[in-house]
Amino acid sequence: MQHGNLSRRGFLAKSLGGMTAAGLPIWFANENLNYAQDNSGKARASNNDVLRMAAIGTGTNRTRRNANQPLRGERGVHIMQAAMGQPGVRMTAVCDVDRPNAEFAKDLVDMANGNRDCRVYGDFRELLQNRDIDAVTIGVPDHWHALIAIAAMKAGKDVYCEKPLTLTLEEGKALVKVARDTGKIVQTGSQQRSEFNGRFRLACELVRNGRIGKLTKITTLIGDNPQGGPFRSTPAPEGLNWDFWQGPTQQVDYVPERCFYEFRWWYEYSGGKMTDWGAHHNDIAQWALNMDNSGPIAIRSTAEAPTSNQPNSYNCHKNFEVVYTYGDGPDGGAGTELVCRANPPQGWRIRNERGQSPNNGILFEGEGGKWIFVSRGELFASDKAIIDEALPQNATRLEVATGNNHMANFLACVKSRRAPICNPTVGHRSCSVCHLGNISVRMGQALRWDPREERFIGDNAEAANRHLGRPYRAPWRLEA
Repeated sequence: MQHGNLSRRGFLAKSLGGMTAAGLPIWFANENLNYAQDNSGKARASNNDVLRMAAIGTGTNRTRRNANQPLRGERGVHIMQAAMGQPGVRMTAVCDVDRPNAEFAKDLVDMANGNRDCRVYGDFRELLQNRDIDAVTIGVPDHWHALIAIAAMKAGKDVYCEKPLTLTLEEGKALVKVARDTGKIVQTGSQQRSEFNGRFRLACELVRNGRIGKLTKITTLIGDNPQGGPFRSTPAPEGLNWDFWQGPTQQVDYVPERCFYEFRWWYEYSGGKMTDWGAHHNDIAQWALNMDNSGPIAIRSTAEAPTSNQPNSYNCHKNFEVVYTYGDGPDGGAGTELVCRANPPQGWRIRNERGQSPNNGILFEGEGGKWIFVSRGELFASDKAIIDEALPQNATRLEVATGNNHMANFLACVKSRRAPICNPTVGHRSCSVCHLGNISVRMGQALRWDPREERFIGDNAEAANRHLGRPYRAPWRLEA
């Protein structure tokens, strides 16, 4: 017992040292450790309580343009493995419209399970008919998220869906409705609320408790959209069902750069960096603003057109800036501004203790020149005391995710039937911010938004509201 206690004490000391080395104040690191100890084991399923899961959309990092490039798991495989790594989970099936991807995932599952029993599907609808499956991970391209998540919930499955939760605002509203109607658990894969040692939660708590005075501006830096094209059409590679991959989108010839990881840079299938990194950082901005059930009231933007306007070219805008207004009026007033940018502004003077200037993360600005900057790798402020001084006992504190990571939080909620930290309303509202920005960028117009009715109002409203949804290619339909 003495050896065990010493080992545990050493482990806790090492954990505490790791968190403080990562820039977390010691008071907050101690809180995290105490919470982890108090809740250890509570979220775990018993050995006799096995959750049977399936992975829909596995994907690889192989672009198919280089036959010698090795197969490596992409995001769909990563979330599948995250689920398999939790106690009480047994992955039983995988589904992908690209057969080599599905077989790659099956091999990983079979290796973990110690048998060859993992079933392979090419059509998610067939997988969802399997009543032995309790929950699914969804790692497909963005234009499939809503349709598959809705179908899964209607089939009685709980859902872990990668961000962005949807491709359009209308999809988001439909998905939220189905989750409410079915009572299914849905977790959006915006893991910054639950992981990274609570760094983003701490930043939001400091902001919510007035450490920088009145919050006046938030800047999210998310990176520029890749540019390229026109690309050549080629025959689809063997094993890929290209028609099914396109699903509800307009049918086009196969272009390797439309598929696999690069689908993100086409508005037909995604929303560029705005729905890639923006879905993460704008989500944290919404959390800090206490806007999980709401959104901005006005949007304006500037952006450079894509470098190529030819067919078969990446079409997401370059070097954009989107300004969202929250608060008392569309012209600003007392409202906070959220500025989502591809790149840091000219004259960007934010520096960490090493004198480095970050180009990805979130800056919260308040009164008197006070600010806090947070990213996945660091947390620092205009004055160290802003972070180093512990919050008082009566401070506003935000939800701490059960479980030791985002997937564990989902699985704990599947067991308890409580809403996960990134429930469908959170996922939809944070995703909506990104969609609103892209609509403003693509229209080239300033817009006003009613977050309660989730409709554009005022000038340009009629044209803007036509962008809230998209037509689907038959036979696919959005049905809530």
